[in-house]
Amino acid sequence: MNVEDVMTKNPAACNVSTSLKGAALLMLENDCGQIPVVNDQNEPVGVITDRDITVRAVSKGVDVANTSVEAFMSSPVNSICFNMPLKDAVCQMEAESVRRIPVVCEQGTLKGMLSLADLAKADKHQATAELVKKVSEAPAQK
Repeated sequence: MNVEDVMTKNPAACNVSTSLKGAALLMLENDCGQIPVVNDQNEPVGVITDRDITVRAVSKGVDVANTSVEAFMSSPVNSICFNMPLKDAVCQMEAESVRRIPVVCEQGTLKGMLSLADLAKADKHQATAELVKKVSEAPAQK
């Protein structure tokens, strides 16, 4: 089984100039907690999470309507290729202690997102449980 078999295809994405409020609305509309940030060539350059917005920005009184995601996104961002074996993707997510990761095609453009939820729905064996355990024990992401 490859990443493409279980990933969320065509995810919502934003660019560096998208406001934090705009990113939060995308998360609400798409029922997700992380939005990839892409450049003009649709290549991932970062990610913005619900935690970035609430804990890092809102808690500090930042004007989310007038502050871009660039100020609070995590960058650079690692990604995985859509045709990577799922087992290898799980190992990379574990090594990087991430719960979600952008998926790209051979040219590096955004093709999807792979999340723990995607793995849990598709993977009926111990690998998902082990990944959840390892990622949950890791230090919190910024």
